[in-house]
Amino acid sequence: MNIKEVAKLAKVSTATVSRTINGSDKVSARTAARVQKAIKELNFYPNTHARTLVSGRSRMLGLIISDITNPFFPELVKHFEDQAVQKGLEVIIANTDYKPKRMTECIRRMLERKVDGAAIMTSEADPAMLAELTRRNIPTVFMDTGINTAQCANISIDYAQGIQEALQHLFSLNHRRIAFIAGPLNLQSAQRRLDAYVAGMKSRGIDVGSELIEKGDHRIEGGISAMRNLLRLPERPTAVITSNDLTAIGALGTIHDSGLEVPRDISLIGFDDISFAHLTQPPLTTIRLSRSQLAITALAALERLIRREPAKDTDYTIPTHLIMRGSTRTL
Repeated sequence: MNIKEVAKLAKVSTATVSRTINGSDKVSARTAARVQKAIKELNFYPNTHARTLVSGRSRMLGLIISDITNPFFPELVKHFEDQAVQKGLEVIIANTDYKPKRMTECIRRMLERKVDGAAIMTSEADPAMLAELTRRNIPTVFMDTGINTAQCANISIDYAQGIQEALQHLFSLNHRRIAFIAGPLNLQSAQRRLDAYVAGMKSRGIDVGSELIEKGDHRIEGGISAMRNLLRLPERPTAVITSNDLTAIGALGTIHDSGLEVPRDISLIGFDDISFAHLTQPPLTTIRLSRSQLAITALAALERLIRREPAKDTDYTIPTHLIMRGSTRTL
C-alpha cells in the first residue's frame, strides 16, 4: 500500500495526501476528511521518517515526569497523550526518578529523537541541558521552573491556594498544633508547598517550631518514617498536612499501626488527589491539583511555541483546591 493508491481513492494529488498527513492548514477540512477516509479504508500507515524529512517536523513531543510509580504522573501522562493523539502527535515519555542525572539523560534522549517540543513536568533540572534545548531552538514548557520567552513557557502551580484552604479548614475544626511532612526540598514544588504552610501558620499567629516539620520523599516509605517521628514528640500534633498523597497514605498506615485512629486522634490532609485517595479508610481529605488541566495547558502552551506564537505575556496558572472527605474532624 502506498500514497499513490490513497490519492487515487480520495481523488486528490499525492501532494494533497502528504499535506493532510502532515497536518497542513492548506488542505480544506472537507478534502482532509476524504483523504483520512481513504487512508482508513486502505489501512495505510504513513512512513513517519519520510514525513519528518518532508515536513522538517518529527511530530513527536517529549514528556518528562518525575516518578512513574506515583499515580499522579501516569494520570498526567494519560491526559497529555490523549490530547496529543487527537492532534496526530506522538509522545516520548521519560522518567527522572527525582534525580538530576536522570534528567540529563532524559533531555539527551529528547534531543536525539529530534522532538518538536518538550514538556518538562518535574522540578529537578540541569541548567546546562536546559540551555541546550534553548540553543537548539526546541520549544519547551516547564512546571514551576521556567520563564515565559519566545522559546519557553512556564506553568505555575498555585500551591498556596490549596494549602491555605487546608489550614482554614483545620482551624475551623479547632486545630492549632498542625504538622507538615514535606517532600524532597531540592524540588521547587516541594519547597513551595512547605513555604505556603509556614506562611499560612504565621499569618494565623503561629510560629511553627522545627519539630512540627518533617522531611519526606514523596513516597509511602517517606510518609511512614516522618509520621513515626511526629508520633514520638512529647506533644504530638492534632493534625498533619502532607506534601503529596503517597506521603499521606504512608502516614495513615503508621497512625493506625500505633493504635491511633484517623480522624479521631489525628486529622490528616494529603496533596494531589490521586485516583485512589478516596479509597483509603477513611477516605482522604486532600488538595486537588488537576492532572487534566495541567496536561491540557502544557500541550496548548507547547503548540503555541511550536507555531512561534509568543507566550511571553501569557499567564499559565493551575489552581489547587481542598477536597473534603473523611480524614479530618473537629478537635
